[in-house]
Formats: sequence, structure tokens, C-alpha cells
Amino acid sequence: MPSIKSIAIIGAGPAGAIAVDALAQEQVFDTIRVFERREKAGGCWIEDPEDHVQQLPDLDKIAARKPDETVPIPTQLPTTAPRNNQYRFSETSIYPALETNIDAFAMSFSQEPFPEDRTPLNVRRHGENSPFRHWKAVEGYIQGLLNRRGYQDLVSYNTTVELVAKDQASGKWIVTLRQPLENGLEDRWWEETFDAVVVAPGHYTVPFIPYTPGLTELLRNFPGSVEHSKAWRGPEKYRGKRTVVVGASISGPDISFALADVAERPLHCVVRGKYHPYFFDFAFQHPNIFRRPPITHITSNIQTNERTVHCEDGTRLENVDHIIFGTGYTWTLPFLPNLAETIRNNRLPNLYQHVFWREDPTLCFVGAIAAGFTFKVFEWQAVLAARFLAGRITLPPIEQQIKWEEDRINYKGDGVPFTALYPDFDEYFEEVRKMAGEPKDGKGRPLPKFEKKWREDFDAAHLLRIAMWKRGNEEARERIRREKGSV
Repeated sequence: MPSIKSIAIIGAGPAGAIAVDALAQEQVFDTIRVFERREKAGGCWIEDPEDHVQQLPDLDKIAARKPDETVPIPTQLPTTAPRNNQYRFSETSIYPALETNIDAFAMSFSQEPFPEDRTPLNVRRHGENSPFRHWKAVEGYIQGLLNRRGYQDLVSYNTTVELVAKDQASGKWIVTLRQPLENGLEDRWWEETFDAVVVAPGHYTVPFIPYTPGLTELLRNFPGSVEHSKAWRGPEKYRGKRTVVVGASISGPDISFALADVAERPLHCVVRGKYHPYFFDFAFQHPNIFRRPPITHITSNIQTNERTVHCEDGTRLENVDHIIFGTGYTWTLPFLPNLAETIRNNRLPNLYQHVFWREDPTLCFVGAIAAGFTFKVFEWQAVLAARFLAGRITLPPIEQQIKWEEDRINYKGDGVPFTALYPDFDEYFEEVRKMAGEPKDGKGRPLPKFEKKWREDFDAAHLLRIAMWKRGNEEARERIRREKGSV
């Protein structure tokens, strides 16, 4: 492989931030450039303006996991063109009371611990030694990673990567970029070339809502009645309203528990009987929650004010005010259209160790996993990519890389579970660490061995959340008993 001297990083969230340090510490690259489409670092931990209204422009494309399309690019670059108004789902899911849901140590990078600050609400819920952190602490943590060692000068904010393509003649990656001008009417377009590209844009941006007959008509007839959990900002909006929450993974339980004492009773929660392996169904054991089977279809009529949700067991939920879909996200790569077409079930095939694109490993990914030690696993992946791009290690033969993918499909399946590190965290961390090797001549970021205590603390944090739900459920039952006794 030719010597790599210039690298582009897509995204300044946690994965991109640690990738900068991993690459810089190898001390062999002439150029490291980071492109972030938001106004600051933080990725999905940045708060949007209070007046933000979620857009769901095409539910059919959202259901097909194809809503984030490549933007048309001017034929000649550089240039200035009219402002592109194609919706890009760049908002975040941050709400004021959001706290992390896993142990802060598991989230922190090995050399950069999270600050010990805890909110009063956090302490009330989980005690003075709570392992969780408020979203503002996470945002500040990520920004602090980039505002050190001169890294802030490597980042171009308000800059969207619209296309990444390999020029076969030169062997360079051509990155097409767009940046809005201050006049609010135009965009500046240009290209930059690099020897390698690290893709780290995150995958909690584009909401996924499964196809549901009648849902499009409901949204059209009653704007604001259909939402994805990404739009959740707090329970007050739903006070006394007949509400349906769909989903039982992570956001579904959180939102359901927050609404159980606020929305009209009972709160209707649509679940399939499959719950998150960390959190199970404890949040849904609240006495004000009634679990419903999957939705078959929805009927609505603006003239008669009909808003009815029909479930598999024949149940009709009438006069529904809100349906909130906590049904996850779609991983999209609009700037890599050829690869984007191959994504299936949120998995990109031909990605060795979830990091190296097998067809050309100068295209690397950091964060293309699920159910991992976020953010810590990003560090391991970033260091592995940095070692390879610095020419300090080599990858195994293609045949071995193919076998790795085939073996994982046989073990985890060819879908979302393929990218989930749970429950084999230590195996993956140690395999990546051994592949990356140790720093040489003081150059490179070291990786410590995976410790058993990490997993123990990780699991213990989940038990704290479960304990919170159990307490809340019992308190609600006691309130109901008192209410009945006073009648």
C-alpha cells in the first residue's frame, strides 16, 4: 500500500474526536482534516433550538430505509450555487433531562475520564455515586477532546461531506464538500483530495418508522400526531392526551416510563414481547401502562375527527392524540452512494472487523457497531485504523477477512445483531488491541487490556436503572391504592 500522508475524517462526534487523537499520535501524517456538518463538535449530543419541529417528509422512504438521499452536485467545482434545501435529518434527539444510560467509565476513553459532575435529578435517582452523566457533560467532554493539542484547527464546521469517490487514476479519495454562506441564500461547493478517509458520522440521525397502513394518512390529516422518539423533548406536551408508544428497546421504555403518570391512563405501549437485553420489561410493569400487540393499521378521517389504531388482537384504540415511534434509526451513507446501496438491516457488508472496507481498506469506519461500550470501543477501532493507515501493521489476507465475516454471520446473523458486540465485549476489544499492537518509539496511542471490572460496572449500571423503574412502579401502585382508598 502506498504511503498515506493525508486523511479526511467525516464527523466530529465521539468517534471522529477520538479518531483525530489516534491519528495525530502516530506522528506520520502531514494532513488530518475533519468535516462536521453541525456548528460545533458533539455529534448526537448537541441540543437543537427549542422551536425545532421534527420533519417526516416521506414515511414510505423512511420505512424503506431510503430517506437520506445523495444531494445533486454541481457539474463544475469549485462554485457557488443556490442553497440546497433537501432535508438531511441533521437534528439530534437531545432533550433537557437526558442522562446517559450506561456507566460513564464504559463511555469514557481510556486516557480521558468523564468529569464527576452529576445533576440533582441524577443523584436523586441513582445516588451520589451515580455512574450516569447529563448530556451537557457528554457534549463538553467531546468538545474538550477536540479543543486541545491544536486539534480544533483541523476541524471545518458547518461543512457537509456530499460525496466521497476514489479517483482510480491518482489513487486519491476525492471529497466533495458543501458549506452554507452567511447570506443564507447560497452554498459554497469545492473538492479536496486525500490518501485515506475515516468515516465516523454516527448512526443516530435518520429515524426509522416501520411501514404501517394508514400512518401516512393520519400524519397528513392530523399534523403532529405522529412522531419518532428523536422528537421527544419531555412529557408535558402529552399531559392528559391519549398516547401510544411503539417500541421496547431503549427509547421506548424511557419515554413510556416518563409518560405513565402524565398521559391519559392507561398509556398504551405497543410491544412484540422482545425487550432490550440490558433492560428487559421493567419499565413496562408500571401500573398505568397497558401493553398492546403490534399495530395492523390505522384509520383516520379529518371530517369525523377519527384517529383509530387497530392492533393484531382486534383492539381498537380510538381518539388517539399521539403516536410516538421508539423504533430505532437507519444507518445511511449518502456521501458513499455505491456502498449505501449495499447496506442491509443497518449492516454494511465487506467491513472487516467493523472497521476496514475490504475492497479498499484506505476507507475506514469508526463506530459502525451496535450495543458496544460506547464510546470506549470507538477508541479501540480508531487506534486500529490509525496503526494501519500509518503503515505500522498489515491486515490478514482477503480470504481470512472473508472468513471472519462468514463466521460472524453464522454466529450473529446477517442483520442488526451482526454489528452488536453484546455479549462478547472482551473478545472484540482484545482482538482489536492485539491487531493494533503497541506504540512504537513513543508514537501512537496505547490500548490497555480489557478488564473484567469494566463489564461488571457496565452491568451494574443497568441494574441501577432497573431499580429506578421498580421504585417508580411501586410508588405508582401505592398512589393508586391511596386514590382508591380516598374515594
